Amino acid sequence: MAEINIQRKKSSPSPWLLILLVLAVIAVAAYFLLRADSETPVPAPVPAGAGVPNPPDSTTGAETGPVPASDAVGDMASEPIPVTPEVLTAFAQGDPAQPQYGREGLRLLTSALVSLADRDDLREPTVATRRDELTSATARLEEPGSSLRPGYVAAAALMQAMQQKAYPALETDMNQLTTQATALSGRTATPQDQQQLRDYLVRAATVVTALSQPPAR
Repeated sequence: MAEINIQRKKSSPSPWLLILLVLAVIAVAAYFLLRADSETPVPAPVPAGAGVPNPPDSTTGAETGPVPASDAVGDMASEPIPVTPEVLTAFAQGDPAQPQYGREGLRLLTSALVSLADRDDLREPTVATRRDELTSATARLEEPGSSLRPGYVAAAALMQAMQQKAYPALETDMNQLTTQATALSGRTATPQDQQQLRDYLVRAATVVTALSQPPAR
């Protein structure tokens, strides 16, 4: 009797197994790809003083740039103009009825006298003391209701100290200016007050002009 060779049919792999295998391969590839991206080196900031400029910060905008030319011009325009005898004289001859005539006149006079008092040939203890008294008398000049008389009297005292130091020819003018300063009311409400103040400032400007010249030898 002939033998019949019977072979068992090999079973084909399950489709789910193939799907799982493909998913595993994709997961491994994605892991290595993301890991490579996360390990990309980030350039370190350059240390200060290393001689290499740092890259510009795009978030700062124009704040870190150079000052525009218009701003520089504005800063220069805001600087106070030096008070010369000519400036003081021109102001003194103005309208004393203006609301700020008295305060602005005292401010200009103080500025001119402080500059003169710092001159080498006028430096002495008496001049320095009168200078300090003037700056103290005008320290609160901007406060409403403050009297102008103490400042004008102190200005006359400083001019007299400088006149006695190096300008004997100005003695008559200084005596008249001192008398005018004593007569001031410190107010500018009436036409009489305004005229007295204008006369004082005009004479004070004349004295300042003389004090600005080199003393006679």
